[in-house]
Amino acid sequence: MNPRMKHIQALAAGLSLAAMLYPLAAQAGDTTAASQLAQWQTQAGAPASVERGKMFFSSKHGNDLSCTSCHGTPPTAQGKHASTGKLIEPLAPAINPTRFTDTAKVNKWFTRNCKDVLSRECSASEKADVLAYLTGLKP
Repeated sequence: MNPRMKHIQALAAGLSLAAMLYPLAAQAGDTTAASQLAQWQTQAGAPASVERGKMFFSSKHGNDLSCTSCHGTPPTAQGKHASTGKLIEPLAPAINPTRFTDTAKVNKWFTRNCKDVLSRECSASEKADVLAYLTGLKP
């Protein structure tokens, strides 16, 4: 086999491997808190508010729950699920840098937690406000 064909085969094998691994990379670490915040602000059509996010996070809603019921005040330390007692890693990205870095997990948990606390899904504006508050928290 000539050297050019060997090079083409090696490139094809590399591309094939990359195509197989891409879904794994997209599932783990495919975003950042900043890009999530930018996305929700765009969807909301308005800038996020740290103050609204803090108020939303700490206020009780329809089910007599607030985000702080499980994540604590402020959410810079380990939390504990209100019903199951399961420990929850810190929510603030400055403390837990893996928070808000996996789009599928972010969507799953916002959907589930908003339904638990609000009995509905959160709006893009509510998500943006909460994330603006969380990203502003420091250790």
